[in-house]
Amino acid sequence: MRVHVAFTPLEEAAAPVGIVVDVVRATSCIAQALASGYERVLCCGEIEQARALRAELGDEAVVGGERRAVMIPGFDLGASPRDFLEPRAPTLILSTTNGTQAILSAAARCETVLLGSLLNLGAVVRAAAGRDTAILCSGFQGAFALDDAYCAGRIVERLDAERTDAAIAAALIAAAYPDAQAGLDARTYGPPGLEADIEYCAQVDLLDVVPRYSRMVGDAAEIVA
Repeated sequence: MRVHVAFTPLEEAAAPVGIVVDVVRATSCIAQALASGYERVLCCGEIEQARALRAELGDEAVVGGERRAVMIPGFDLGASPRDFLEPRAPTLILSTTNGTQAILSAAARCETVLLGSLLNLGAVVRAAAGRDTAILCSGFQGAFALDDAYCAGRIVERLDAERTDAAIAAALIAAAYPDAQAGLDARTYGPPGLEADIEYCAQVDLLDVVPRYSRMVGDAAEIVA
């Protein structure tokens, strides 16, 4: 087994298993939503696609998301994992700045797409065990994001696999911080006001759920547990 880390979406890495990481906050949100009882999450790259799905599905869905960490006007929910502690409909439609686009991209390149975060760290490592894996960091607007690299390093640490240079680097980043809170707080991008969400996303092994790509529903990637 071999593990690689793609630190930015531009690398377009491929492997039998792709683990998408947007630890603050999309993949943490999706893990929390499915653990809380949502039946599926439909990930949209564009705001108008999400709005159209919400109109089509009616009371069967709610729509959440953000752009540059700010809730999208007219959406039912934002993109805090704390927004998804109780299901409000069978389906959650989600569109975010970085994470949902990374999920859609991974679905086109990898046989199996899993979503990783610190919240479901152990569960996603167990699901990937034994297969060549690429950890795909969502980054921030196409650039390197330290929080995603930290989370990727935590996954690398737990996988029993041969490491590429990038995977070694990710593990070194993870080892540089005393705990998950410090690793996520090291990020320098994004607006203020996310402190409570970062604290929530820094919880390790809170959830025993593995979000995985199921199929395309129109232009949206369907994620189920």
